Amino acid sequence: MFLHILEADYVRDYVIHLKFSDGTNGEVDLRSELEGPIFGPLRDIEQFKRFSVAYHTLTWPNGADFAPEFLRERITVAV
Repeated sequence: MFLHILEADYVRDYVIHLKFSDGTNGEVDLRSELEGPIFGPLRDIEQFKRFSVAYHTLTWPNGADFAPEFLRERITVAV
């Protein structure tokens, strides 16, 4: 079964709450991942907030995206 992101909601700073197709949900803080030519521009918080769910994962207008598996490994599960 392929892992998909079903929902994503902005929480604060660089934290997004995610709901996955396997039923897992929780928060991921992406601050430490925002480096390099693609992800670096997302350190601008207004750019960061422009994410959407497309192609079963988080994407941004500048072409940045993260694999659902990468995000799933980094979440803090909601209690």
